[in-house]
Amino acid sequence: MRQFKSKVLSAILSLFLISLMIFGCARIQTSTTTQIEPNDKDIVVLFTNDVHCGVDDNIGYAGLSNYKNQMLDEGNYVALVDAGDFSQGAPIGTLSKGKFLVDIIKQVGYDMVIPGNHEFDYNMENFLSNCYDLNNIIFCSNFIDLRTNQPVLNPYKIMTFGNKKIAFVGATTPESFTKSTPKYFQDENGNYIYSLSEDNNGLALYKSIQTAVDDARSEGVDYVILVGHLGIDGTTDRWKSTEVIKNTTGIDMVIDGHSHETFVNSVKNKNGKEITLAQTGTKLQNIGKLTISTDGTFNAEIIPKEAVSIMDGEGKLNVIKDQKIDAYIKNIQSQFSNLLTEIIVPDNQIDLVTHDAKTEERLVRKQETNLGDLCADAYRYVLDADIGFMNGGGVRKPLLKGNITYNDCLTVMPFNNMATLIRCKGSIVRDALELGASKLPEENGGFIQVSGLTYTIDTTKPSAVLLDEKGNFVKVDGEYRVSDIKVGGEDLDINKDYTVACHDYMLMNGGDGFTMFVGSEVLKDRIMPDVDVLVDYLKAEGTSNYSNPNGEGRITIK
Repeated sequence: MRQFKSKVLSAILSLFLISLMIFGCARIQTSTTTQIEPNDKDIVVLFTNDVHCGVDDNIGYAGLSNYKNQMLDEGNYVALVDAGDFSQGAPIGTLSKGKFLVDIIKQVGYDMVIPGNHEFDYNMENFLSNCYDLNNIIFCSNFIDLRTNQPVLNPYKIMTFGNKKIAFVGATTPESFTKSTPKYFQDENGNYIYSLSEDNNGLALYKSIQTAVDDARSEGVDYVILVGHLGIDGTTDRWKSTEVIKNTTGIDMVIDGHSHETFVNSVKNKNGKEITLAQTGTKLQNIGKLTISTDGTFNAEIIPKEAVSIMDGEGKLNVIKDQKIDAYIKNIQSQFSNLLTEIIVPDNQIDLVTHDAKTEERLVRKQETNLGDLCADAYRYVLDADIGFMNGGGVRKPLLKGNITYNDCLTVMPFNNMATLIRCKGSIVRDALELGASKLPEENGGFIQVSGLTYTIDTTKPSAVLLDEKGNFVKVDGEYRVSDIKVGGEDLDINKDYTVACHDYMLMNGGDGFTMFVGSEVLKDRIMPDVDVLVDYLKAEGTSNYSNPNGEGRITIK
């Protein structure tokens, strides 16, 4: 009997140890991307970024919705995510403060979106209202309420596809403080009450994201995908998506936005593992597609407009659209069509440019262009100033030959910033020009187009601009890149007062980091929307004086 009991106990112990091994392996299995059990169907993750209200541009939301339905009809599991900057960039966003875009996103059936910097452009109250409407769709791991030290939004979303779980973790660039409006992140006393995990070395951002990834892994997910509005080209080094990958672990892929690039490549993470990184451009030029095969293999690709189009009888490619979504968007657009079709300049004969037509470089962010000149002139003319400024990032679209409508003007200036006139010392003007030139030869939304002023930039000199942890100007600690500054043909006097016209984003709210203007004497306080400044100037002066795409030689770059 004793021998029998001994054998039973031995058998039970063996079974217990085997069970521990099995369950232990299962637990470890869920925290890695190597799968033992195959899934029953492929998982397709479709992704977009920086749509900027391009609801029917290129592929358009109706084309995207049709492609999503096609993936479902082919028997795949499908998720649809967006990497931010969807609600600003055209009249449909400006006139509704982003709410029309929120409605469209829900109608198309997005599963997860994150806030880009431009989602904050309509002020914090409006942003939070839009987030409420996007309940269980909008996520971000690094947007923190400093009053509670808690995330404002849930950091990640877990979705189940067959027997697999994917965590989509959200992250938004700390550049949002200066790329949107710093004032929106502050209380009435100017104290910051919101954080985006910003610091001077990037560690705070990496920690916020890593914490969210680890928390998601602890819930037993099979894959973690970071959906980030972070960017690469022209963005702050420590907050680039590539740096986030290099300083984190546990992420299987990064879907990126913010810098409007189109690519699929890979970057090694903190442990040396190759992590796929992708962006789809802007304005729905492409659809991003990640296929996770039943065996766990990842394949990311860019789906161009041609791949979702058919040839008509005239040899023209037409995007195949979801007719329900197309009708939904057209109904929204019809609500403000009369205002938008007003002709401001009939039969314009000049292309007023922002981009290089071949490379798609945003020239207005790195050199003088004729549209940059015109916008700066508009501020100086309408507000009767010594100097007119226009930040390159505020000039969003070109004005091409043909009738220029109110809608066209809104696509140039979609932010609803308010025209402002200040008086400040020449030293402040010089510091502003220096900050605007600090990132050359890279694109920079804070690059300054000018009116009533000329200047030279020497890019062979390293930038001596010092910024705080949020990207705001502190001082110039060394030799200036800018020189030969002339106002009205005379040398700039750093001790003299000048009147400067631009918008409240730059002159009052410290946008793009231009905090040197904050506290200046305000002569005209937010007297009209930026688009109406442009409209009034075009009605008065037209476009005939701007025939050279490279401008009038106001900015010389060495």
